[in-house]
Amino acid sequence: MTSLKTDESTAINREVIGIHNGQAAMDGDGVKLTRIIGTQTLNMLDPFLLLDAFESDQAQDYIGGFPSHPHRGFETVTYLLAGQMRHKDSAGNEGLIEPGGVQWMTAGKGIVHSEMPEQIDGLLMGFQLWVNLPAKDKFSEPAYQEFPVDKIALEKRATGTQIRVISGQTDQGTLGPVINEAVKPSYFDVSLKAGDKFEQTLAKTDNTFIYLIEGQISLGNKATRIEAGNLAILSQGEKVTINTQVDSRFLLVSGQPIGEPVARGGPFVMNTKAEVMQAFADFQANRF
Repeated sequence: MTSLKTDESTAINREVIGIHNGQAAMDGDGVKLTRIIGTQTLNMLDPFLLLDAFESDQAQDYIGGFPSHPHRGFETVTYLLAGQMRHKDSAGNEGLIEPGGVQWMTAGKGIVHSEMPEQIDGLLMGFQLWVNLPAKDKFSEPAYQEFPVDKIALEKRATGTQIRVISGQTDQGTLGPVINEAVKPSYFDVSLKAGDKFEQTLAKTDNTFIYLIEGQISLGNKATRIEAGNLAILSQGEKVTINTQVDSRFLLVSGQPIGEPVARGGPFVMNTKAEVMQAFADFQANRF
């Protein structure tokens, strides 16, 4: 895989075209979270269907976890910053996601799984992202790409800035372990030191967002300020440029839009309403 780096003198900088704060929500067995993509104000950002952020050191906010539930037609990406999550599914797979680890699950034609916190106290913090599948892949066999923290590529720069690369490739050549040929995503967790600059080349037609975990950053030629807890949607372009005056941490997520009709029905994401209804019928008939 080759870098997308272009001539910096002619590269078009991406700018902020929208900022969203998300809304308090509850999912699973009473898990409190903030829904950032998948709301009335930000329904989706093709190919990204949903982004949830969860963070609490109060066990009652998360202890119920996400008991067995089905999925079809898309991928779930669970990335933990703190705590532990036990995964089990109807195909007999089981694993433990620990801090810094990621599970990229392709639900494909259908799977039933559970995600349960493996702790009774302490901080649980992380994200779940839903990535759509094109029609040709919605009935593929379920699959997993699961990596612990020591298998996630880590780029360390002389300034102290660090980039954890889950998917995609940085301009300095660090390549993430997750492969997805459908949307060719980039998923970076960037810890940017005060006074440093982060630049990254992306495919011009990617849909891209930044979610600021902590600190404060400015983005693009307009130096638009982004605060902690903000999700910024970026314009199309070839390069992302971010500056900060304080230590900051953010997710940069980018991918090629699929451009197909989207029909949703709870845990199923298909192209038509009829396909969603068929998914419900298949689940009720134990065909997953």
